[in-house]
Amino acid sequence: MAKVHPGAPRSSSYLTSSKQETFTIWMKSLVLNCKGCTVFDSNGQIVYRVDNYSSKCRDVYLMDFKGEVLFTILRKEKFKLFRFWEGYKSTGADRNPKRPGFQVRKAPFRLISRGYSSSRDVVVVGLDENQSFGYNIESCRTRNSPCKIVDKFGRPIAEVKRKQSTCGVLLGDDVLTMVVEPFMDHCLIMGLFVVYSLINCKM
Repeated sequence: MAKVHPGAPRSSSYLTSSKQETFTIWMKSLVLNCKGCTVFDSNGQIVYRVDNYSSKCRDVYLMDFKGEVLFTILRKEKFKLFRFWEGYKSTGADRNPKRPGFQVRKAPFRLISRGYSSSRDVVVVGLDENQSFGYNIESCRTRNSPCKIVDKFGRPIAEVKRKQSTCGVLLGDDVLTMVVEPFMDHCLIMGLFVVYSLINCKM
């Protein structure tokens, strides 16, 4: 198997950018016999990682390369039927251990668009009157494009696809490329992708 991305780690302070950024997601944990993923930037440096020790996936941690927790992602249930996920920011001035930074819940409908079915998971970011940004995670049922995240106007803010080599050959199903639009919080986008992976039993 070709190398996913060689390189040294970088600082977790890299959260936003004024230009479009591309990340490589390897759906493997760096820890033996552990589920999770490892995220590299375009220079091949590790920026995020998830090492999931729990088979029930109730508490999952998005970390930087040093293992510092950036988001704690909790799975919750109401009446044992309604399931949703909440992400609690673990660092920064806006950290509030009692108030989630985002919440993801499944939408009660499916869409048919351009010949393929697309399911949407409703995302509420901020959970605050002053930060009521709404996003959708669209799960695209195509071979090479697992999902994309769009804003409330339908504009894409991040898209995940199978990674291709420089000569155009698709790598394995567990090697993905994520393209994030400018001025987006990379840590938040990665947290949403982690929830998407949990919903679809990919992690």
